[in-house]
Amino acid sequence: MDRRTFIKVAAGAGTLALAGCAGKQDGDTAAEPEDAGSEEGSTEGEPEPEHDAGLPTPVRIAALKGPTAMGMVKLMDDAATGPIDGNAYEFQLLASPDEVAPLVFKGDVDIACVPANLAAVLYSKTEKGVRALAINTLGVLYICEKGETIHEVADLAGKTVYASGKGATPEYALQYVLEGAGLSESVTVEWKSEHAECVAALASDPAGVAMLPQPFVTAAQTQDDTIRIALDLNEEWAAVASARQESAALVTGATIARLDFAHPNKEALDAFMKSYAESVAWVNEHVDEAAALIGGFDIIAEPVAKKALPYCNIVCITGDEMHDMLDGYLNVLYEANPESVGGSVPSEKFYELP
Repeated sequence: MDRRTFIKVAAGAGTLALAGCAGKQDGDTAAEPEDAGSEEGSTEGEPEPEHDAGLPTPVRIAALKGPTAMGMVKLMDDAATGPIDGNAYEFQLLASPDEVAPLVFKGDVDIACVPANLAAVLYSKTEKGVRALAINTLGVLYICEKGETIHEVADLAGKTVYASGKGATPEYALQYVLEGAGLSESVTVEWKSEHAECVAALASDPAGVAMLPQPFVTAAQTQDDTIRIALDLNEEWAAVASARQESAALVTGATIARLDFAHPNKEALDAFMKSYAESVAWVNEHVDEAAALIGGFDIIAEPVAKKALPYCNIVCITGDEMHDMLDGYLNVLYEANPESVGGSVPSEKFYELP
């Protein structure tokens, strides 16, 4: 079976879509459907019927083009030849978080890889009808410059930082780091609508710096090899969290499942998690081969993927570690803007699997 026959790619996905990295507006979702389910823990109100015994379990997965999908490519490639451990997979690769939310609401996908804050929004909007399975991507944001002046956060004092993602995760991440370093009043942030505008501004301002996500950083460097990664916001966020004695980590993506699927399909869910963890490990250990698959699935171009993978922080973190990291991160976002997580931080049920 050709891989294209079981992977549905959204129209226009040939562009370098980076919604999984930073999102055009991570907190924005499609309007809530008229019937999102009135029963707690259900997105439709009625449990899904179990599949016929002895047949593979259909598992429908949606992921965003970018790091949130890149960890799945080995599983996607293996699934092209048929069912794996009793699961028959169908994948959809989408360009924007706004395309994923309606699929979850309508029950058209069973598992989704989404921005971490969108996972919280969906938990709220589906009346606790989704569950967190894993953190799939840690921070992918970097401070870049065309020069050698930025070596620590303190060096940003007096600088203008060009960034996109105002009102979404990038703004809150930068805010957290600048506040922690006492630089909120001494750094000017100029918000742009797209990452490409940040690169253009950087090119025209020799003293400027830009905050960019991977793999866009690598794509930009292929066009201008004078662009340098100066700071990793993962490290800077961790330093602030440590100083504040907070457990929050910078988290980009989370993998969630609809409870209506997870509850009657525990064995299928367990099989998926095993295959998913193996796929993520393989991607991180076999960068060249993984880059070829990423290019083959039209997620991003193979040469960009090869250079960007080591900086994309693709993971599969589950259990108590996921709980502590994700809950801490969502609390930071809530303090910055409650609506960024759907109005409230998810309850413990968000982490409880059947």
